Amino acid sequence: MNSQPWGTGPAAPLPPTREPIVKVPPAALVLAVSMPLLFWLQIRLPDMGMTWAFYPVDLGRTLGWPGIVTAMLLHGSWTHAALNAVTSLCFAPPVARMLPGWRGAVVFALFYIGCGIIASLGYGLLHLASSDPMVGASGAVSGLLGAAIRLMGRPSWAGPKPLKDRRTLTMVGVLFAINAVVGLIGYAPGAEGARIAWEAHAVGMVAGYLAIGPLFRWSRKWAPQFG
Repeated sequence: MNSQPWGTGPAAPLPPTREPIVKVPPAALVLAVSMPLLFWLQIRLPDMGMTWAFYPVDLGRTLGWPGIVTAMLLHGSWTHAALNAVTSLCFAPPVARMLPGWRGAVVFALFYIGCGIIASLGYGLLHLASSDPMVGASGAVSGLLGAAIRLMGRPSWAGPKPLKDRRTLTMVGVLFAINAVVGLIGYAPGAEGARIAWEAHAVGMVAGYLAIGPLFRWSRKWAPQFG
C-alpha cells in the first residue's frame, strides 16, 4: 500500500468559471443598439425627422432648442447609424465601467448627452448663419472617444490618465488632424451628399477628454451610491 504525503498529490481541478457572453457594460450596449433602432423609427417619420435636426441659425432664436438635443438621436443613413453604433461600442465601455450600477448608467447617459450638446453648440457657433440641418450622434460619440483615450489601459478604479499626459495628447492631436482632413475632403461612410460636421466631432472629443477627469473625481465622492 503506497502512502502519499498530504498536499503532494495532484490538485483537484477547479470548477470552470462561467464567462459572460457579452462583456460590454449594459449602458454601453443599450446606447449602441439604440442608434439603428432609432433610425428605423426615424425613416418612418414624414420628414425623416428633420423637424428635430439642429439648425445653427436657431441659436439666435431659440438657443437651438430642441434640435441641439434631439439631433443626436437622428442619422443620415443606415451606414451613418451603424458606424456610430460600432464606434460607440468601442469607446463607451471604459466610461461605463468607471460608472457602475444603475446610478452610474444615469450619469453615463448624462455625460454622453452633455458631450453631444457641447459638440452641437461648438459647431453652431462656428456656423451661426447656416440653416442647413445637422444630425447624428457623432459629436456625443466623439466625447466618449475623448474620455476613452484617457481611460484605456487603466483599471476603472484608477481613473483617467493625467490631463497633460504626452501620449494621450499626441493621440488627440493625431485624431484631430485626421478628423479635419476627412472633413475638408468631404468623404466619410454614410455622409454621401452631406457636409461632414467635423468641427462638432472635434469639439465633442475635446469636451470628453477634459470632462472625464472631474467626472471621475466627483463619482468617487459618491462611490457608495454607485452599484
